[in-house]
Amino acid sequence: MVQTSFSDTNRVAVVILNWNGRKLLADYLGSVVRHTDASVADVIVADNGSTDDSVEYVRGQFPSVEIIAFSENLGFAEGYNRAIDMLASRYKYCVLLNSDVEVKDDWLTPLWRFMESHPKAGACQPVIRSVIEPDRFEYAGAAGGFLDRHGYPYCRGRIFDTVETDCGQYDTLMQVFWASGAALMVDIEVYRRCGGLDKEFFAHMEEIDLCWRILLSGREVWAVPDARVYHLGGGSLPASNPRKTYLNFRNNLLMLHKNLPDSCRRGLLFRRRLLDTVAWAKFVLSGDRENASAILRAHRDFRRMRKAYTSHPKQNLLNVDTNILFDYFVRNRRTYAELKN
Repeated sequence: MVQTSFSDTNRVAVVILNWNGRKLLADYLGSVVRHTDASVADVIVADNGSTDDSVEYVRGQFPSVEIIAFSENLGFAEGYNRAIDMLASRYKYCVLLNSDVEVKDDWLTPLWRFMESHPKAGACQPVIRSVIEPDRFEYAGAAGGFLDRHGYPYCRGRIFDTVETDCGQYDTLMQVFWASGAALMVDIEVYRRCGGLDKEFFAHMEEIDLCWRILLSGREVWAVPDARVYHLGGGSLPASNPRKTYLNFRNNLLMLHKNLPDSCRRGLLFRRRLLDTVAWAKFVLSGDRENASAILRAHRDFRRMRKAYTSHPKQNLLNVDTNILFDYFVRNRRTYAELKN
């Protein structure tokens, strides 16, 4: 039976990780405070060693917001891990909410009700739209994410650079492979049992890696269309930034290495090296030496870092037919709905 009221045993912590984000907090924190019922959840800012006046600003403007202050920038992954460890005794659920997310109306209750009524769920996300174009999905998560047979991520509502207008085409509750870290609700016990976000990733794709481990544990990940938030995107690094290129390529390789079984891991990583070489060549031919160099550094550091991961699952969750590169660039199928036709 679905619960209809909150209690001390099922409260939610809405945690916003901040690093030198005074402007983003000024633009978006107010909406979170206004539209998050204090009887339902507490809003908490976890500060990653900011050197601007972020902490002072929050204390002065939003006295109801709790602050967890770290002395250094721990990165997205470890910042959230530390904060959730500190909050685990007080809350059943946590929403990892980016500092550049605007919320409206009662955005949180549908997520909580879903988690309470689906005991196998370990994580879920709302529909994520763009702050800039509110009728369109936002790149980072849209209406729920998947991986293709080569480990490339895509979403309902966004495949590569094609982002759809939200016309209700994905307003269906759906089990997905991964939920976006821009607005990710987790069962704290499941989160910690699965190891939390991998701090070695520092940032980017760490939520996909976490969701993969949640699925391997036997729990589920869902997209909940009754909840909706609005994400600015690129609040930390723009898409063309070589640092972002480096982290995305390196972390994708690490994620595959960690979560694939021995039976298929080596062959898939070999194919990915070939495909990444094509991406490197494209950057070189376009004159973008910095992003080309970022791919080389990503592969170099992957070879070094993979040695730390010696335990691998027996189940291959990438046993799927979808080849998103072929579908998108050869078959010209640019939306999730077209992939299914």
